[in-house]
Amino acid sequence: MKVRDILQYSAKALSGYTVRTLLMILAMAIGVASVIVLTALGEGARVFVTREFSSLGTYILIVLPGRSETTGGPPPLLGETPRELTLEDALYLARNSVIRRVAPITVGSAPVSWKHREREVTILGSTESLFDIRQLTMAQGRFLPGGDPTRGSGVCVLGHKLKTEIFGNQSPLGEWVRIGERRFRIIGVLAKKGQSLGLDMGDVAIVPVASAQALFNTSGLFRVLVQANGRNAVQKAKKTILNTIRKRHEGEDDVTVITQDALLSTFDRILLAMTLSVAGIAAISLSVAGILIMNVMLIAVSQRTTEVGLLRAIGAPSRQILRLFLAESAILSLIGAAFGIMLAFLGTWGIARSYPEFPVTVPAWALGAAVFVALLTGLIFGVLPAKRAAKLDPVEALSRR
Repeated sequence: MKVRDILQYSAKALSGYTVRTLLMILAMAIGVASVIVLTALGEGARVFVTREFSSLGTYILIVLPGRSETTGGPPPLLGETPRELTLEDALYLARNSVIRRVAPITVGSAPVSWKHREREVTILGSTESLFDIRQLTMAQGRFLPGGDPTRGSGVCVLGHKLKTEIFGNQSPLGEWVRIGERRFRIIGVLAKKGQSLGLDMGDVAIVPVASAQALFNTSGLFRVLVQANGRNAVQKAKKTILNTIRKRHEGEDDVTVITQDALLSTFDRILLAMTLSVAGIAAISLSVAGILIMNVMLIAVSQRTTEVGLLRAIGAPSRQILRLFLAESAILSLIGAAFGIMLAFLGTWGIARSYPEFPVTVPAWALGAAVFVALLTGLIFGVLPAKRAAKLDPVEALSRR
């Protein structure tokens, strides 16, 4: 028989048992859709994390107080730091040629009030370099002024959300707000940026770092953001930072330097493993669909013994019977995979509409892998029924009623 004849024969055989065929197609479609949707969610999580870290800027290194070593106790896993990371340390780092910008950061929480309105928000203390490092944009006014970072001034920049909730549609530029026990004049409003690494940049007030240290009565920094001169300078900058801090801290390696690329590669590995894991779990449903195909095809063999016997009687060899039944399994699997892809895209569209900020991305390899696994599953589980049909004796098959 030619390939066209095999396909026609298989199509007629499947159309003769409509309900049975639809159930097998539905089982395969659900399995394929599960694999694609869960893979899309895992890939979306990877893209989301990558986008979040990219919003920090480019060629960024994060300097944290404390050594990245275990202390023998419960988390956090940073060792005790004998000396705080200070503003002077950050300013000293800026003198190195491989470093483009340095933004010291102090973080705290305090009420921001204007007239009868008040909000408890995150207060971010930094310098003018934060604007370029974090790739911020202004909706109104200007960012923190330059000058000596060790001398605080009573100016602040509000996040877009904070400005709206306190001032509404009124321009806040030039107004005075009370942050904690101090008064600050508003010189700018950030443009809407959204969340980044858990910090909503629309719901912050940014003040000079020295003013924040005075406000929270601290001399230490929460962290220091460092921007290298380029991709090739990132590792040099890391070594420079460690050497500089070691010299300033009396030979102690009491800071941790994390590069942006290292964070991204780590998250990439974790999220790829997670994506493959959930895809593997979803692939179990394809096995269930394959078992259903096998069971139904075994029943079909017993129901079609006369048909098989007639084929054998007119000279069809065993391998031809084997091909016919395997073709039926393959057609079922491919049709089920096609409907599964449609279900998957419908599901990802629904998720994207419900959670617009989460990028649901269907990778091309997931589509190919799902179709391949569906076809492979159908063929593997179709072998046993096909072999049983191929082994039927034509005389015995024709004599059955």
